[in-house]
Amino acid sequence: MFERTADERPKDVPQPRQRGFAAVRQWRPDQLIKDSLGWWLVTRAGILLLALSAPLLFNRGDTYPNVWRAWWQWDVWHFKAIAEFGYANGEPSGAPLAAFFPGLPVLMRAASWLGIGYVGGGVLVSAIASAVAGIYLAKLAQYEFPQLRNFGPTATLAWFTAPVGVFLAAPYTEALFCAFAFPAWLAARQGRWARAALLVALASTVRVSGIFLAFALVVEFVTSKKRDWRSLPWLVVPAVPVLGFMAYLEHVHGSWFAWQEAQEKGWAREFTWPWVSLMHTVEAATKGHFPADRTDWTWMFRAELVALLVGLVLLVWLLWRRSWGEAAWVGANVAAFVTSYWIYSLTRATLLWWPLWIGLAVLAHRRPWLGRLYLAVAIPLGAIWAAAFFTGRWTG
Repeated sequence: MFERTADERPKDVPQPRQRGFAAVRQWRPDQLIKDSLGWWLVTRAGILLLALSAPLLFNRGDTYPNVWRAWWQWDVWHFKAIAEFGYANGEPSGAPLAAFFPGLPVLMRAASWLGIGYVGGGVLVSAIASAVAGIYLAKLAQYEFPQLRNFGPTATLAWFTAPVGVFLAAPYTEALFCAFAFPAWLAARQGRWARAALLVALASTVRVSGIFLAFALVVEFVTSKKRDWRSLPWLVVPAVPVLGFMAYLEHVHGSWFAWQEAQEKGWAREFTWPWVSLMHTVEAATKGHFPADRTDWTWMFRAELVALLVGLVLLVWLLWRRSWGEAAWVGANVAAFVTSYWIYSLTRATLLWWPLWIGLAVLAHRRPWLGRLYLAVAIPLGAIWAAAFFTGRWTG
């Protein structure tokens, strides 16, 4: 997958700035889908193996662990509580549930009707969503770089093997959000603004990142040569589900800003100047800051600092390329995380940055040894991250 092809730039292929699905089609879209699903199947099998084995290998007690409950970790409890009880029944999971958008819990509840439970339904939703997102990431990568033969699945492989890739399989929001966000951006690049806006609206039901994606869509529209001013009203559509959720929370909790208040109460996500947030994160990443039984928290905050560095480098690269829409997307994400009390969950947010995975694929195509190096580092880290998650250690 990371090998350079002998005919990297065939004469009959459009140059990099000539984009369109006509160029993609000559690379057999059916094969692109098959390759993407192949990587999805292999990586899902690996994560399932870790879910079954990690509780057995790292069981610290005398009792035999219930390996089937390995998925019930951290935010999964909150999503399960919303799916089961809704937002108007207190805090059954021990946290203010208004901090989570309803998109994933609604689908978890629907999937539970299959008799697999709420968490099982969440695993199923993430499995399907990650497959869809992986295909569209490959399509988006191939659309952006049509001169690179069979290039799209390389981006999908990089994404599935990300160090934090376990969150594409767990009942978390990343996979579902990307299943809407990736095809939304592809539609925007094609100038199909109505389709893009509707998909961003769906993404906005899943997590607050949908607001940043809507902002990036506006920037892309304004700076795109394919903008159609008649489509401008469609860009308002993503605000509808966000305002609807705010109105619902006002009805239940008496505040239009219940989401933000819940974030501050449960996760200290209150506005903080970036330099103060960075200072808090550096302190948290320092050995001895947490009790001895929470040393893994120290390492996770160190990972957050690495993710911040990656985000800043990616942002600079996008600005240099004048990819204004993608720069707005990554920049808004980074800004949101560095203005919280401390930086955390940024590691998971990297899964939402499609320019990162496409950029890695470009590097791997042009410098195959970089692709091999990435896999050599990412796969072991991904296994460690997954094992930590499945044994109840905080992993972002």
